[in-house]
Amino acid sequence: MRMFAAITPSPEAVEDLAEFLEPRREVDSPLRWTLPDQWHVTVAFMAQVPERSLDDLTDRLARAAKRRTPWSCRIAGAGAFPDPADGKVLWAGVEAQDDHGAEELRRLATGARAAAGKAGADVDGGRFHPHLTLARLRHRQELTRWLRVFDAYRGPVWAVTELVLVESRLGEGPNGKPRYDTVETFPLGG
Repeated sequence: MRMFAAITPSPEAVEDLAEFLEPRREVDSPLRWTLPDQWHVTVAFMAQVPERSLDDLTDRLARAAKRRTPWSCRIAGAGAFPDPADGKVLWAGVEAQDDHGAEELRRLATGARAAAGKAGADVDGGRFHPHLTLARLRHRQELTRWLRVFDAYRGPVWAVTELVLVESRLGEGPNGKPRYDTVETFPLGG
């Protein structure tokens, strides 16, 4: 199974960002926009989770979530992977409202990745950078102008109170996009 552990923005945060993006989505561009109902902040991506590991994974993620306390964050700014001059992915940034929140987010990502690895799931080892993927490109291109569009964007603050485990089924969603099914939800702080 292909899975990820994530936090999800509040409905108000999703609605605000979707309204901001709506007129920009209509611009003729090669960007393939993601769907607002699929926006999330991945804290641990697992390309391959063996079926036999699922119970252990959920137990370990529950413990990792209990060790963290809720915090507040917002969607703000943007960036591109691998870089703005030669980008393939356009993303919106996610920032905690204070040092406590930034530390909790970092520790949640570290804990979720450790939980996945100990449960026998293949974990993506890239450096954690909190973001929401907004669009992808088939071929790399200059994305600096899109980043300028987002320079002033600051979405509403929302409380992060849970971690979710999601199964990703490639090509099974609308228009060949992935379909995301929530497997389990874990409250923060226990």
